[in-house]
Amino acid sequence: MKLATRLFVTTSVLAALAVAGLAVAADRLLRRYLEDEIAHGLEREALLIAALLPADSLRWPDFARQLGATVAHRITLIDPTGRVRGDTEFDRASLGGLENHLMRPEVQQALASGEGRGTRLSASTNERRMYVALRGGPPGLAIVRVSTTLAAVDAQLGAVQRALALAGIVAMLGAGALAWIGSREVARPLVQLGAAARAIADGRRPEFPDARVPEVAQHVVALRAMHEQLDERFAELVREREETAALIETMTDGVLAADARGAIVTLNRAARRLLGYGSDDPLPALAGLFHEKAARDLVQSLLAGGEAEPHELERGGRALLVNGRALPNGGALLAIRDVTELRRLEAVRRDFVANVSHELKTPLTSIAGYAETLATEDAGKETERFARTILNNAHRMQRLVDDLLDLSRIESGRWQPAPEHADVAAIATEAWAAFADRARDRKVEFAVAASAARSVTADPDALRQIFTNLFDNALRHTAAGGRINVSVDRAPGGVSVAVADTGSGIAPEHLPRIFERFYRADPGRSREEGGTGLGLAIVKHLVEAHGGRVEARSIVAKGTTVSIFFPDRAAAS
Repeated sequence: MKLATRLFVTTSVLAALAVAGLAVAADRLLRRYLEDEIAHGLEREALLIAALLPADSLRWPDFARQLGATVAHRITLIDPTGRVRGDTEFDRASLGGLENHLMRPEVQQALASGEGRGTRLSASTNERRMYVALRGGPPGLAIVRVSTTLAAVDAQLGAVQRALALAGIVAMLGAGALAWIGSREVARPLVQLGAAARAIADGRRPEFPDARVPEVAQHVVALRAMHEQLDERFAELVREREETAALIETMTDGVLAADARGAIVTLNRAARRLLGYGSDDPLPALAGLFHEKAARDLVQSLLAGGEAEPHELERGGRALLVNGRALPNGGALLAIRDVTELRRLEAVRRDFVANVSHELKTPLTSIAGYAETLATEDAGKETERFARTILNNAHRMQRLVDDLLDLSRIESGRWQPAPEHADVAAIATEAWAAFADRARDRKVEFAVAASAARSVTADPDALRQIFTNLFDNALRHTAAGGRINVSVDRAPGGVSVAVADTGSGIAPEHLPRIFERFYRADPGRSREEGGTGLGLAIVKHLVEAHGGRVEARSIVAKGTTVSIFFPDRAAAS
């Protein structure tokens, strides 16, 4: 049903209900008023009749007929037994055949309270009448009842109802006409407003109505303002989308996006080239784009809304690094970078470092040997001081070269761990023996606390080198009177080893980078104490070669704790 029709029907129904209610209320109120007035008149007549009745009961029938004809009302005289002793409408001979009136409602009320009233169809005249009974009269008479027909009242009420009905019909027609006109005035702009909203939704130019109703006019103004804002925002979104598309197309890295079902919705030229697809070649779904298991696991994890680590794969003789993240709508975004040249440069760097370090070992050994000979032969002379300086720096360079060779071997994959069951506490104690004299001179305490899980699945030599680098680093930064503790505990899926010291600590901004090669949280102090800047980098690579992980926690001026997790043998493999 249309809005105008609904408004018209609603208004008409309300008007009809109002007229009907008014007619019912008028009928009841007017009827009550007229009947009350008639009742009061009948009461006065009954009082007058009771006062005028003669004491002789033989005259009552004639008196009732004569007086009733005079007042034009029916007068009934009733004795205490309910027998009619006189009635305007019946002669003396007919009185004996009348029904006993003792149980009439108005008679009972009059006997009880002195006055009674009733309205009903008369049993004798068969018309609706009002009866007013009054207790009193001469001796031998109990009730004087006066009644009159209500036909005049019904006629008056009928005339009033007909007038009200006519006025109601006129009012309903007028209200309906006004409602129809008003509803059309309200509904037309609302319908046009809805059409304008649909046009905006469909991207067409809307036509806004001219509304004279203030409330509707406010909606028109609001919709027009919304349309202008949407146009501006849509134009801005189109511009940003075109800029983003142009940026993605010009990127050298491959970018592709998929929806929640895995269908590829965005793919730039670089991604097609890196994955080996032509510009017109059809693409499979994201789940079938890669054949390598690790890459497929990465895609499944992203489509499931999880996170995934970057994965490197080989495609067409090139090394590709695939990274991605889940999208809020359930899809996934992948970035593909060609790292072939980077890997080649890293290989060149590793080979260069390894070759240079290897070539430096021989001259450094000679320098150290000759410096040590000079320092021994020229004891007590100034030459000894120079020789000792040369010797210390040569040893430091030898340590740096050894660390570079170790790191190069690990990174190039030429070294692989040979895991076996190793006693962590025993290896830690063995590695600490090389630092025992230094620690004793500086009064640094050392302790190993191992729970029932003393054994880990790891390469013993690698574990020994890990402890050596950690102890050397901790001892260099722990002041006299400090402590270095090693703890071994069982952890879910493996064993956790922690090396804690009470040293100077590391500032929070340096913690994320301490496992990078040559990174120094305090470069000046590290140089003074002979650090190479490669110890923690070697620790990280050795632990990760076992499938484990390493992390550091530190509080400045309170100490540092390096935690290492070694997975069980099944996890490590």
